[in-house]
Amino acid sequence: MRFAEQAFDSQNTVQGYTTDRITINERDYYASLVVTPDRIIPDWGPVSIDQLGEPQVEALLADQPQVIIIGTGARQQLPEPPTYAALMSHGVGIEIMDTGAACRTYNILVGEGRRVAAGLMLDAPAD
Repeated sequence: MRFAEQAFDSQNTVQGYTTDRITINERDYYASLVVTPDRIIPDWGPVSIDQLGEPQVEALLADQPQVIIIGTGARQQLPEPPTYAALMSHGVGIEIMDTGAACRTYNILVGEGRRVAAGLMLDAPAD
């Protein structure tokens, strides 16, 4: 899905998303990543919510966001209760949704000037 053209100065914005690609600032990414208004961390790691661990959470927290958005691929998947509790323990707003919704929500929050970090997972390729 291609999103409408957006201009937020030099901030990172998502311009398009498919199940195997995310386009940010005219560049395509083919693996899970973290995006903030100022930084992109390619090859973030998890390809499913079950692989979300402390190293991935620390990457999301690095820029001290107000809100963390986690996109879990083509469909929303919630983490196990202990993982969700660990996420919540950092005192930051957490939203978990499918990756398309996460991309749209991230762009809205960036447009509002919010400090946001999005961990965007792509669906693993079929075997």
